[in-house]
Amino acid sequence: MCRLAAYLGPSISLARFLLAPRHGLTQQSYAPREMREGHVNADGYGIGWRADDGALAHLTYSTPIWADHNLPTLAQHIHAPLWVANVRSATVGLANHPANTQPYAADGLLFLHNGYLADFPAIRARLRRAFSHDIECSIEGTTDSEYLFALLRQTLITADFDVPEALRETARKLVDEFGVERGLLNIVVTDGERIHALRHAMGALSPSLYFTTDDEEYPGAALIASEPLTEGPYWQTVPEHHILTVDGDKPAQLISL
Repeated sequence: MCRLAAYLGPSISLARFLLAPRHGLTQQSYAPREMREGHVNADGYGIGWRADDGALAHLTYSTPIWADHNLPTLAQHIHAPLWVANVRSATVGLANHPANTQPYAADGLLFLHNGYLADFPAIRARLRRAFSHDIECSIEGTTDSEYLFALLRQTLITADFDVPEALRETARKLVDEFGVERGLLNIVVTDGERIHALRHAMGALSPSLYFTTDDEEYPGAALIASEPLTEGPYWQTVPEHHILTVDGDKPAQLISL
């Protein structure tokens, strides 16, 4: 299990997004309120953002977020209109390494996953047989999360889907084609212009996921997070088995799986 967060709106510093909230990801790394499986998120952290030239960038670390003494200084000097971040609680057997730390980046997308696939070692072999050579070779780590991202990318290149359609198809394939009986699938994916978030699970309750588009501490912005980042009354629950899309000035959209 992990905790994740995302921001889309007027350009702000990384510090404003990651460090300033009263219940931001630093606090959620050692004192999460709504994690059902696991207690702390101390197995690394990562950030992603849209750079000034429109490219997507990311950094990942295998240390706990609270142990990075460079972060407060660095975070004051990077600004972006889009941010995603993750603090990791590693699944047993999946190594603590930057390659296993989110966000993952490929094919013009940034990807976060909060959850797991049960019996992943057996499922991994089935997934690999479904991937194209290029997608299989792009996998650098060993996590179920990166394989989920690979399956989403495979789905996008083999059918004329947009991201919400591909998320729906990915969730279907996991059950119908790869035999997943239990899994937690909170996913955030962005192309740099919009953010899509799936709250879903198979054989279990979905992990917590919230969003807001009118938090007074972040005017004109949309935020998504595993747990509300601020204490205001503005946060709404993403319904289970739904996909949320936030896209600039457009109203937030929720569609059912």
